[in-house]
Amino acid sequence: MTTPAVPGPEGPRPAPARRRPGGRTARIRAQVLDAVLVELGEHGYDGLTVDAVAARAGVHRATVYRRWGDVGGLLADVLDAAGDDDWQPPDTGSLEGDLAALNQEIQEALTARPPIVAALIAASFRSEKAAHAQQRFWEDRYARCGTVVDRAVRRGELPPQTDARRLLVAATAPLYHQLVLLRTPSDPRMPGDAARAAALAAAAGAFAGSPPAGGTRGASRS
Repeated sequence: MTTPAVPGPEGPRPAPARRRPGGRTARIRAQVLDAVLVELGEHGYDGLTVDAVAARAGVHRATVYRRWGDVGGLLADVLDAAGDDDWQPPDTGSLEGDLAALNQEIQEALTARPPIVAALIAASFRSEKAAHAQQRFWEDRYARCGTVVDRAVRRGELPPQTDARRLLVAATAPLYHQLVLLRTPSDPRMPGDAARAAALAAAAGAFAGSPPAGGTRGASRS
């Protein structure tokens, strides 16, 4: 699913704020959020400042402080804007194909340069506002991706009551582990390999029924 680029899972950048034709407020928001992404990609969280964002966006610093307050507010709005789109998970006709397509989007987002997605993930550990916004973003993406599991159940690929959240985490986690934690070079086989392993486990019933104590329930409505 597109990461803030996100998925989805849409390239390495969040979707810009939706703009009203001629709306000055929307134009300023889009300029500022674009500037945040560029500054974050070039300088990382530690080099991100309200003054630098305002200068790059071509707006007065007082405008940025008044609307966003601080760097955390800017990052939170970037992530919220990333979820303000019409992205839907791919429909390839099979569970493994859908998961592989999702993983391909994730891999492209995580390996894009400048490394904006990785920088946003890192920033969420430094800013409480960004952390909450990132959680909102991912809750939305997982909810949208529940349809991947719903379709697979209807096609007879999965047992009823397959837990979508657990399956999606299992399918996508290897990419984050390899590319973000271990920082290994991207492997073109990784999206498909991880998808295949998760699909096989799911078909065998690994994600059916209630999650373990303390686990999370999925988005599947089947």
